[in-house]
Amino acid sequence: MGVSAAQESGVSVRPVAGPAVVAYAAGDLRVEDVPLAAPGPDEAVIEVAFGGICGSDLHYWLHGAAGESILKAPMVLGHEISGTVVVAAADGTGPAAGTPVAVHPATPGPGAGDIRFPADRPNLSPGCTYLGSAARFPHTDGAFARYVNLPGRMLRALPAALDLRTAALIEPASVAWHAVARAGDVAGKSALVIGSGPIGALAIAVLKRAGAARITAVDMHPKPLEIAAAVGADQVLQAEDADAIAAVQAEVVIESSGSHHGLASAIQGAARGGTVVMVGLLPTGPQPVLISLAITRELDLKGSFRFNNEIDDVITALADHSLHIGPVVTHEYPLSQGLEAFATAKNSAESGKVLLDFRPE
Repeated sequence: MGVSAAQESGVSVRPVAGPAVVAYAAGDLRVEDVPLAAPGPDEAVIEVAFGGICGSDLHYWLHGAAGESILKAPMVLGHEISGTVVVAAADGTGPAAGTPVAVHPATPGPGAGDIRFPADRPNLSPGCTYLGSAARFPHTDGAFARYVNLPGRMLRALPAALDLRTAALIEPASVAWHAVARAGDVAGKSALVIGSGPIGALAIAVLKRAGAARITAVDMHPKPLEIAAAVGADQVLQAEDADAIAAVQAEVVIESSGSHHGLASAIQGAARGGTVVMVGLLPTGPQPVLISLAITRELDLKGSFRFNNEIDDVITALADHSLHIGPVVTHEYPLSQGLEAFATAKNSAESGKVLLDFRPE
């Protein structure tokens, strides 16, 4: 697994600052030094190794908001990270110094008022916060920084067989795993994935591991379809080929495009009595939906939002090499080229998952 830069340099004191990716407003993204506060008793200091750029990170950069989460102050981005513990939590919880870790970025909470949610689905808790989110103010800073303080409960120690670069995909792979799990047992069933960006491609990999009989992937661009085939799709279709998509008649459909056009394709491509899992987040407000067709086909339409303990299953599957996700990563940039990395990630026609390398150059 190797040692961290801090270990190599003999760092024995707590770091007090480091470079980070900070969104100030729409179109204003900076790589700059930020201070590191003293960690709380339950917090470990993590030296970040790799981070994956998510769609929400792009939205904060491009629009100054992700959905209804609007930037009101500068915020460190990022929630898809891996790294190494350089200072363990003072209260003795969490991994020891030197441990390579992945991060579960959610902090569930009940929120204000009497809003009910299932106790076994904390991802639905109304007071849940997420690293790198402007949903509340003060914002919850993310982890696109050389050093971050994180509570021990967020940290997952990595097996020796799992390298830090691959581990940067654990968070989005957990989102995909949760989405596939929402469909129930997919073994032996035909599957259709609408939108073959990083989450769609990861869903294909999870479907393949789960024993789906035949997987069809759909996208607007050749590059995502190339990645989809590399991670397990048996057939790829262009998004504009409506007749071919409708002819698929899949028992399980994963909608990951996040557009009403994609949702229409998902409903049209689903078999009667099939299940459509909606993991792509559509824009806020009313959306046109082929609801009559969904009703007459008795389709089960299910939402999928983030994940819970699926992260532990993902780590196990990556460590035993039963989950094949390597082709999802198409680009990697050092932190000093963070702005270029975001520009590449914006171009979904040419990129899959884009990684930032936070290790010193």
